[in-house]
Amino acid sequence: MSAIDGLPPLRQVIATHGLSAKKALGQNFLLDLNLTAKIARMAGDLAGADVLEIGPGPGGLTRGLLAEGARHVLAVEKDARCMAPLAEIAAVYPGRLEVVNADALDVDAAARLTPPIKVVANLPYNVGTELLVRWLTPEVWPPFWDSLTLMFQREVAERIIATPGSKAYGRLAILAQWRCDARIAMRLPPEAFTPAPKVDSAVVHLKALPGPRFEADPKLLERVVAAAFNQRRKMLRASLKGLAPDIEDRLRMAGLSPTDRAEQISIEGFCALARTLAD
Repeated sequence: MSAIDGLPPLRQVIATHGLSAKKALGQNFLLDLNLTAKIARMAGDLAGADVLEIGPGPGGLTRGLLAEGARHVLAVEKDARCMAPLAEIAAVYPGRLEVVNADALDVDAAARLTPPIKVVANLPYNVGTELLVRWLTPEVWPPFWDSLTLMFQREVAERIIATPGSKAYGRLAILAQWRCDARIAMRLPPEAFTPAPKVDSAVVHLKALPGPRFEADPKLLERVVAAAFNQRRKMLRASLKGLAPDIEDRLRMAGLSPTDRAEQISIEGFCALARTLAD
């Protein structure tokens, strides 16, 4: 990568700018520029697309996105120490990299980008799941983004792609798979990062569908799923009794057994239940 953009290796960048990773910011830097380029390619054709990157750190993935042809990259970084190395990247790619020193939870990224938009990020561990849920639950669907290519702890990645009957299956799987195609694109061991985390990581690719797989009111579906999995060991007739006094009848109307548990219910089943509750 340094041969492509003329910038120094990431270890040198980190040493020059004193960028020791901060645990409080959930930082684990991916320093192999071959890997960051591979992640960038997992997002698909970037030519003609704007890209949102959260937590670029010293800019390894940023460099990969720009080298792979992204039209414009909006990099949101909370750590002010990273502004200088990111500015060096921006100088090599004039007009194509915008860096915002802010908390990603406070930035209206859609207002700064032009469709088509892809989100590609090695997400900080401490905000990754919250950001994902926000992206999956907008007021209007389709969302502002076409696809999400995101690095998570392996446990979180497995929860996103989990299927009914598995221990990992829950609210996150339903939110992700109801309106997206989701798959794990790559797995990475701890030693790929500096500092090495205690767990494996994985890149998840989510492609937004034009509409939901099954009809349901989004807010009501979220209420049903949250109630069911908040007490996942209980039968549905117990975990969902607060949603309707005749919950057993409504479960049967949806084709579900009142004695089933949340982890046994497909997305289609939850959507059917949400529709009966709406009626």
